[in-house]
Amino acid sequence: MKMKTHKGTSKRFAKTGSGKIVRRKAGKRHILTSKRHDRKRRLSGSTVVDPTVTASLNRLLPYA
Repeated sequence: MKMKTHKGTSKRFAKTGSGKIVRRKAGKRHILTSKRHDRKRRLSGSTVVDPTVTASLNRLLPYA
């Protein structure tokens, strides 16, 4: 049977060409005035998901 993609997961995570799963960093949504510039710069961009979570994310994103 064809599996369904978990839509909430597909909006938050993406797969790279090599098959790694990337995510955005948490903590850069609001209350930014109290955070230092270097901290906000560190929070920008994306990072690779931890390998312990990759197996469960692959189940939620079967065709990504």
